[in-house]
Amino acid sequence: MGVKKREKDFTVWERIYIPEIVKGLSLTLKSMFKPKFTMKYPEEKFIPSASYRGRPVLVMENNGEERCVACGLCSRVCPPLAIEVQASETEREKERYPEKFEINMLRCIFCGFCEEVCPEEAIVMSKDYDLAFTNRADAIYGKDKLLVPVNQLYDRIEFLRQYK
Repeated sequence: MGVKKREKDFTVWERIYIPEIVKGLSLTLKSMFKPKFTMKYPEEKFIPSASYRGRPVLVMENNGEERCVACGLCSRVCPPLAIEVQASETEREKERYPEKFEINMLRCIFCGFCEEVCPEEAIVMSKDYDLAFTNRADAIYGKDKLLVPVNQLYDRIEFLRQYK
């Protein structure tokens, strides 16, 4: 024969849930009188930390060349298939470069996998969070919108290096 579990005898106060209601109301009252952290968005801009993952961008060196060698790892690792890369060859020290590099920002989920897999630190997540599109064509970012000078991305690149 199994042992019968004895049920807990609740007091009258526990049966009518008064202590739980008081706890919930006290938590609400505490949070009502805390200072507010609301920003007036268009006038006040949020300045994210180096760990923030905004829109992905391509790193452009100071001499005007992009770091990307068109290996295609970023497009292979991208879960929603938002990245498209077409490689071309060159006579420079880097043998390949991306002839076409596009990111469909409507598909991008800002996961950062492309940034993690890149062997050249050529694609990083920037601090940009203002993304608004009037039509679908505006949401496809080509190299003209993706290339950002390396000196604007220095803090993010240093953040990545400390965790590699």
